[in-house]
Amino acid sequence: MNKPRTITLAFTGASGMPYGMRLLETLLQHGQHVYLLYSKVAQIVAQQEMGITLPSQPKEAEAFLNQFFNTSTGQLQVFGREAWFSPVASGTNPADAMVVCPCTMGTLAAIAAGMSENLIERAADVMLKEKRQLILVPRESPFSTIHLENMLKLSRCGAIILPANPGFYHHPNTIQDLVDFIVARILDHLKLEQQLMPRWGE
Repeated sequence: MNKPRTITLAFTGASGMPYGMRLLETLLQHGQHVYLLYSKVAQIVAQQEMGITLPSQPKEAEAFLNQFFNTSTGQLQVFGREAWFSPVASGTNPADAMVVCPCTMGTLAAIAAGMSENLIERAADVMLKEKRQLILVPRESPFSTIHLENMLKLSRCGAIILPANPGFYHHPNTIQDLVDFIVARILDHLKLEQQLMPRWGE
């Protein structure tokens, strides 16, 4: 079930960076090969919500995150927003799955419209056209009609819309428990075993 795969993970500028960072940590712990992409606004959100300064240069970001999560070199690859020769930019070498977490409504709209104006949008477009798994984790409230229509359009195209709406039936005691609830659901959809929270009925 936990055979190593390649997962593209994208951080965008929505609130919810703890979800994205925890997901990155668990993917690396599971031995997955991760392609990481993040927007300029995601860097601002990471600083504001977690006090983390994500470097702008990919190699510096890889070194920083490998040290942050105590992972081995080579498991994580970070790509710049205009790295059009990276594997994620082409359907000839797609990742096994992609998660955008957190996902802004602007990014979601661009993916729904097939814009592909930056590497995050292009990587998501590749997932859709190659019929690979695409999971979008929006963090917005309330949703406008436009947001809902874009999500419906993407759902009909095969994307999984997994809003960052944690449940409470597991009796969370900390914010980390709420974060882990969503990350566990993402891992479930990626078919990765997780010990972050018990399954219903267990």
